[in-house]
Amino acid sequence: MFGEDCRRVVENARREIANLAGVDSSEVIFTSGATESDNIALRGLIEYGRSTHREHVLISAIEHKAVINAARALERAGFEIEQIPVNQTGAVSLDDVQSRLRKDTLLVSVMHVNNETGIRQPVCEIGELISAEYPETFFHIDAAQSFGKLVDEVKDLTYDLMSVTAHKMYGPQGIGALILRQRDYVYPPVQPVLFGGGQERGISPGTQPVALIAGFGKAAELCSKEWESDCLLEDSIKRSLIGTLDASGVHYEVNGLPDLCAPNCLNVSFEGVSSEALMIATRQSLSISNGSACTSSSYEPSYVLMSMGLGRERAESAIRLSWGRMSDKRLVSQSLAELVRAAKDLQGIR
Repeated sequence: MFGEDCRRVVENARREIANLAGVDSSEVIFTSGATESDNIALRGLIEYGRSTHREHVLISAIEHKAVINAARALERAGFEIEQIPVNQTGAVSLDDVQSRLRKDTLLVSVMHVNNETGIRQPVCEIGELISAEYPETFFHIDAAQSFGKLVDEVKDLTYDLMSVTAHKMYGPQGIGALILRQRDYVYPPVQPVLFGGGQERGISPGTQPVALIAGFGKAAELCSKEWESDCLLEDSIKRSLIGTLDASGVHYEVNGLPDLCAPNCLNVSFEGVSSEALMIATRQSLSISNGSACTSSSYEPSYVLMSMGLGRERAESAIRLSWGRMSDKRLVSQSLAELVRAAKDLQGIR
């Protein structure tokens, strides 16, 4: 494929992703994924923060590790990092954000949907608050879990920077984007965290992976057409799961307020049952997890659930259930029946 052909493929994909986000294609910067996008969004503002004496940053206590560790890098550089707490609903409150905003707040970073609990955060209200009362403060949203799924919600958000990734919306791994919204035709003043050529306006330099970008663009095109039917299926599966759990007699609790939960995810604690024991008991027939993929090698209880104040025992008994557009309701029902049997055995219920 000649260079001009590659350019057309890349720009067509950029337009599809921009259409899915409801933004201009010039605002889409390709990256290697949401982790790189998160790092650029936070670390890329260090120089601007120093030059303007705005060195206060707010992040929620349940952010993805990419945001948490990028914020720690800012802290080592002399910035003040403050965490916004969450309660047992699994969400931050607008009041807690508002009470922590200051004139020298450079950036607020709050994810749209938590990757462990599926709980939606009030990012719409936060964006409107910042825009109205602190217009010099930038707002970053990690939308890895919602982009391509909660399409109308994403399009309605007010923000400056948004991190997205392809593989969470059935695209290829290794490709994502940072969306940089313009204010009065001016982009957020992020600087690159890697240095190379001038690709992607120099913000994410390096040879563009055309095949991955094409896959990302195709996934965006399909999500634009099919996200509503996907949501209906996923919500139907969730309601069926909760109904089955309620009728089973097993002792369980949903972690986070179910009404705030995205349709494709549920975080559940089975009373008195170690999540490790449950995963071992069902490993021949089920694929479940007790945390996000990036913490799967850790045996510590989830920092997300601990931040919600649920206590160590409940956090250690929590598992994350998730499903998607290709899930078969009959097979999901069979899998849940196996999970319930194992949980009841471990709880001593006959």
